[in-house]
Amino acid sequence: MTLFTTLLVLIAERLFKLGEHWQLDHRLEVLFRRMKHYSVSATVLMTLAAMAVVFLLQRVLHGVLFNVPLLVVWILIGLLCIGAGKVRIHYHAYLMAASRDDSHAREAMASELTLIHGVPPGCDEREYLRELQNALLWINYRFYLAPLFWFVVGGSWGPVTLMGYAFLRAWQTWLARYQTPRHRQESGVDAILHILDWVPVRLVGVVYALVGHGEKALPAWFASLGDRHSSQYQVLTQLAQFSLARESHVDKLGTPKAAVSMAKKTSFVVVVVMALLTIYGTLV
Repeated sequence: MTLFTTLLVLIAERLFKLGEHWQLDHRLEVLFRRMKHYSVSATVLMTLAAMAVVFLLQRVLHGVLFNVPLLVVWILIGLLCIGAGKVRIHYHAYLMAASRDDSHAREAMASELTLIHGVPPGCDEREYLRELQNALLWINYRFYLAPLFWFVVGGSWGPVTLMGYAFLRAWQTWLARYQTPRHRQESGVDAILHILDWVPVRLVGVVYALVGHGEKALPAWFASLGDRHSSQYQVLTQLAQFSLARESHVDKLGTPKAAVSMAKKTSFVVVVVMALLTIYGTLV
């Protein structure tokens, strides 16, 4: 059921998920605004509570009406947790601003796209566009590839693990947008996601290494297996940049489009591999 649900969710996400209505991050803002204290324990407890709700819902619906209600719940949770939603609107708004040479609107949309990791101060145009590329690649990972990983890893309890990851992602995004760096650090969400992202980042990195320049990417990927200090963002984007080495980094329209094209290609490869593994497992 995981593969079938994934395909339905991805199709629905491309067709209908164009804003915040079906975005878990938006739905959780009401809860996050009530938080007054930030700690690792609070982050863990909130995440476990969200996972417990989905777990109990699955238990209640299991076996009811030939599991049709359960399938609907799988699809709804997948639609809430997988997909960028409003971020896609920000990306298209950036392209429109760049095409009109509207520097103010372009910077505003770029700041939204680079919300989590930001852009180093004092960088030139080439470095700025490279960081924008990295942000778009990370968005694709954070909202599509990583959720798919936890959905598949969870097996029959995929919605539970998916909800846990998506909840942490939403919490991190809300803290980055509305709270101070100190509150974000106290919450421990970055450290928790760093651990959870270790395996999926390297699995996705393999795809980037294979579609990029292997003579540079593969040694970098093997080196990342023993890297305990670099952020997962740095690991993933470094590997992805090998695939983008021949692309222009000075075109304010072409540079982000190249990153999105590469991200879509990687997502397609991941879905195909997942489908093949699922079919093989079923046959065996």
